[in-house]
Amino acid sequence: MLIKFKYLICVLFLSCFIAQAQEELTLEAIYNSSKYSTQYHSQIFWISKGDAYITIATNENGGKQLIKHTSKNNNKSIFLSSQALTPIGATKALDVEAFSLSDDQSKVLIFTNSSKVWRSNTKGDYWLYDFKQSKLSQIGKQFPSSSLMFAKFSSDNNKVAYVADFNIFIENINTGLIEQLTTNGSTTHINGTFDWVYEEEFGMRDGFSWSHDDEHIAFWQLDASDTGTFYMINTTDSLYSKPIALQYPKVGQPPSKTRVGVINTEDGAINWIPIPGDPVQHYLPGMQWVSEDLLLIQQMNRKQNQLIIYSYKVDSGELKKVYTENHSAWVDLRYPDVSSNHWGGNELLLTDSNKSFLRMTETDSWRHVYRINIATGEQTLLTPGEYDVATIYALSDNELYFSASPDNATQRYLYSVPLNGKGKLRRLTPQDYSGVNTYDISPNAKFAIHKHSNTERPTTVQLVRLPNHQLVSELVTNDHLNESLRQLDLPTTSFFKVTTEEGVEIDGRITKPADFDSNKKYPIVFNVYGEPWGQMTIDSWIGMFDIYLASKGFVIIKMDNRGTPSLKGSQWRKSIYKKVGVINTRDQALAAKQVLKWPFVDKDRISVWGWSGGGSMTLNLMFKYPEIYQTGISIAPVSHQLLYNNVYQERYMGLSTENLEDYIAGSPVSYAKHLEGNLLLIHGTGDDNVHYQNAEYLINELIRNNIQFDMMSYPNRSHGIYEGENTSIHLYTLISNYLLEHNKE
Repeated sequence: MLIKFKYLICVLFLSCFIAQAQEELTLEAIYNSSKYSTQYHSQIFWISKGDAYITIATNENGGKQLIKHTSKNNNKSIFLSSQALTPIGATKALDVEAFSLSDDQSKVLIFTNSSKVWRSNTKGDYWLYDFKQSKLSQIGKQFPSSSLMFAKFSSDNNKVAYVADFNIFIENINTGLIEQLTTNGSTTHINGTFDWVYEEEFGMRDGFSWSHDDEHIAFWQLDASDTGTFYMINTTDSLYSKPIALQYPKVGQPPSKTRVGVINTEDGAINWIPIPGDPVQHYLPGMQWVSEDLLLIQQMNRKQNQLIIYSYKVDSGELKKVYTENHSAWVDLRYPDVSSNHWGGNELLLTDSNKSFLRMTETDSWRHVYRINIATGEQTLLTPGEYDVATIYALSDNELYFSASPDNATQRYLYSVPLNGKGKLRRLTPQDYSGVNTYDISPNAKFAIHKHSNTERPTTVQLVRLPNHQLVSELVTNDHLNESLRQLDLPTTSFFKVTTEEGVEIDGRITKPADFDSNKKYPIVFNVYGEPWGQMTIDSWIGMFDIYLASKGFVIIKMDNRGTPSLKGSQWRKSIYKKVGVINTRDQALAAKQVLKWPFVDKDRISVWGWSGGGSMTLNLMFKYPEIYQTGISIAPVSHQLLYNNVYQERYMGLSTENLEDYIAGSPVSYAKHLEGNLLLIHGTGDDNVHYQNAEYLINELIRNNIQFDMMSYPNRSHGIYEGENTSIHLYTLISNYLLEHNKE
């Protein structure tokens, strides 16, 4: 009897396990619950040169507080309590969004109550906590709520400078006295910050900095008075529609006039740095202090195929050209890569006691790092070899830390080389971390926050000690997600290569249903991007939507064409110059033709979908290759390249005044009349990046040719289409239902 009872228990347990393993995945569970949510580590702020770091946390009562972590053992302590962060008379602590410390760590600047300026929340309130006085007080309290930008301490810790109403101010912490340094600030004359396109394309937000001795403040000034205004229309938030004005330079339109000035903080005098050339036909995407008297300034021409770095001595006014880089295609500042976690400013990494800086270039067949001597311009190659550097991370006393993957373009690992340019390449990421690894390295290069994932493993985060990559503490394990995943029949993901009829080898990633049978025919969904700012075929966590599509019987394929930021050499990436929409589209289509030869592929059920540049790619593929693709879903696409911003499009396409025919050849709308399959067009009407104008421009062309299609507009949603209740589940239900409807057997 006992044996039978044990047997019954085992059967019941096994039945429950099987039932759990066969749980059906739903979009509701993905987007409207936390069951399959990925845990991320909160932003960290290194202090004490990296021997400690601080995170923003929430206590048991829901109040924000700052927690200090000792790097050597990850021991935690309260750095600034919720009680200390509660203003007098308030019932709860400040909602801390970011913070900064004074050099002596005696004071903290708290950023809170933020609001969006262009695409980022860079405007808000600042509060100062003084540890010596145990006092919390507001900075710039005479200004309207949520109106200060980029507040930062002087090096003597007695003053704070900030931007308000596009002007720069200094406030004395001890007396409360405020001094206004610029007076002409407006929406067209911008001091200490940037216009929309500088933020979007150069990552530029904070537009001023103190000198090391506090005697000067260097800042950018932009004259956007000639920048055209694009109006988006809000028709849902009031009885009458409201225009939303956006300064946005389209292709062919002049950039903002830009210059850099140096303010004497004693008398307020401004000295404008005499950068050569037409201030309208250039960009100034980088400026930084090297010493009390020396600045480095980066200048790019309108075509963005030349970068000049100048040194400028404030006292003497001497401007000297230190470094010049030219390219037949374009010059990158911060290279787009899956391993990069630095976005905001383009400061050069200084070394040799600030006598040299590092520059990552593509002037030969590979992307390499050079050390440039500021005084002489002498260049030293630090990363010789036939491989690409993906991202520069940090410097130790003797070594450069960076991301690369010499043997597999789908992965990323931490490497180091000696700073003298004579040593060998050394991989630091352990072998058991196969996939994509990214790092946030401490200023002293002794510790790092290490993030890892691959196609089978959601993100994990560790605190490690460098250079031996010794584990200090597990920070994020995503055990909850992994437990939820164990209840599903998961698909399998692998990598492949195909060679097109033109001899181009394409990397691909394929996800197959859990019950895949090679003797059956399957519908294929190509998920595409294909432009210089995104790589699709990477060995990182595949995400829940691909798992969902696979559970519905789809095979999902992602491929990287020429022009994508894959680590396959400079020629691979630069070959797309003046051919966006042409060479990338052809590579994708010809690679798809090779995939269609596989025996399990149902050639009559081929779909493609993509977002932004991937939306444009989807349109081009549907219009140019109707014999391959029967169904397409295009989200927020650029339908005509002349409708996008000048910095991005001119970087990769040249000036439209010189090669208009290339813009027309690469634009999907030029081929809309050839649509034969099922097309779903999706766009947010409040998209400030790729304007809804693109959708209407394409719609008119389809109507003109009497071609039927489907569309969905999301009122007032931006480029990411995420605002509002239930937006994400609505969008992904729409996408999946459209694919299911048009891929029935």
